[in-house]
Amino acid sequence: MNKENIRTLGELKKAGYESKSIKDELRDNLKIKIRNGEQAFEGIHGYDYTVIPELERAILSRHNINLLGLRGQAKTRLARLMINLLDEWIPVVEGSEINDDPLKPISRYAKDLINAKGDETPISWIHRKERFFEKLATPDVTVADLIGDVDPIKAANLRLSYADDRVIHFGMIPRANRSIFVINELPDLQARIQVALFNILQEGDIQIRGFKLRLPLDMQFVFTANPEDYTNRGSIVTPLKDRIGSQILTHYPENIETAKIITSQEAQLDERQRELVYVPEVAKDLLEQISFEARDSEFIDHKSGVSARMSITAFENLLSTAERRAIKNGEEDTLLRFGDFLGVIPSITGKVELVYEGEQEGAAFVALQLIGDAVKSLFPNYFPKIEKLQKPDATTPYDDLVEWFFESSGFELPDDLPDSEYKEKLDSIKPLNELIDKYQPELEARDKYFMKEFLLWALVEFKKLSKQRFSKGLQFKDLYGSYISGL
Repeated sequence: MNKENIRTLGELKKAGYESKSIKDELRDNLKIKIRNGEQAFEGIHGYDYTVIPELERAILSRHNINLLGLRGQAKTRLARLMINLLDEWIPVVEGSEINDDPLKPISRYAKDLINAKGDETPISWIHRKERFFEKLATPDVTVADLIGDVDPIKAANLRLSYADDRVIHFGMIPRANRSIFVINELPDLQARIQVALFNILQEGDIQIRGFKLRLPLDMQFVFTANPEDYTNRGSIVTPLKDRIGSQILTHYPENIETAKIITSQEAQLDERQRELVYVPEVAKDLLEQISFEARDSEFIDHKSGVSARMSITAFENLLSTAERRAIKNGEEDTLLRFGDFLGVIPSITGKVELVYEGEQEGAAFVALQLIGDAVKSLFPNYFPKIEKLQKPDATTPYDDLVEWFFESSGFELPDDLPDSEYKEKLDSIKPLNELIDKYQPELEARDKYFMKEFLLWALVEFKKLSKQRFSKGLQFKDLYGSYISGL
């Protein structure tokens, strides 16, 4: 339909336009995408066999939807992507505050205009991007904000009685007629405000200050909620839950590969930064493993969850740490180092809710603990496992490396070493080179340096070596020599 040539109600009728509810619109366009094998929710990963099929079933069922899950599980992103299932353009009565359908007007303004002008009633067209409304539920939201109220200024200007429904100022929901309306963090909405939504969801009508106003609004509601909110800040009142057709549970990525795709897609990096810093695949795995460790950590509140945003901001910090060093050293490119992971600590501490034990230990300690736990979890993927209990005379593949540290006075690795000196220092540890060559023979040359540091950190975590921070970097020592010098 060529909207450029259709500017009046008569032209719209002549073109054969048929009115359609927003739920039917979403349903019909989704059916086309499913038939054609197209993705309805582009850019969403890890939900292909869980959340997305449930969401598609809810849309086909014409349900209002509640997305229930912990923070950082793409609930709002899913709601926003529903815009793509709307028709690109729809006609409205020109000047209507509530997007009146020219063939099915519901407001007094639109009905009066059509009665007066008939087929000459002017119409305008709105794009699907203008048909998405979003409101964060906070305790200070009022019925007037969402539904509407009497406007005394309008009454005075138009010289109308307060008994005239033209004095009503419509709230966000009526103005979102024929649109998708998202209420984020629904449990934060006061119970009396939730009650005001009953009739809108069930019958589509609204009540304002005692006006007997029948407005069969055409809406697609999407709510989001965090399970934590049901206990900490409020709840969804039962009659409202009863009127929400489908409740869909979201979840965090179930494996590292999915998590890496999400982080790479969402991280705010410029091309220069990506070109400047080379990031080995094992470093990306390690970064995601930190989030998996955090979700199981005894120091972190599991009910609060660990958002996918933690990995995203940590990745940005990780590259910025390496970028800063390269700029200081005047280098055109650089390798990511394991020591750069110390730069992600602010991203971790700001994204996790600690339980009492975590608060006692301190946020920075917990962040370092998570990095260490991630190292221990990934270590057996690359090197022979280190057993906790071993016979005193048992030999291990790491004995020569531990012996090297026992015979040396310690090995220092400053944070801001130029790449050439950094490589030279790591290459000087002969047993370290032998271990990499033996157990990771296929590894690219530029990945070997990160893997060398990874191995040193792992031996620290498994109590084979010790590590301590000094002002300019890190020092690795053998475990017993460090203990004796401490005495």
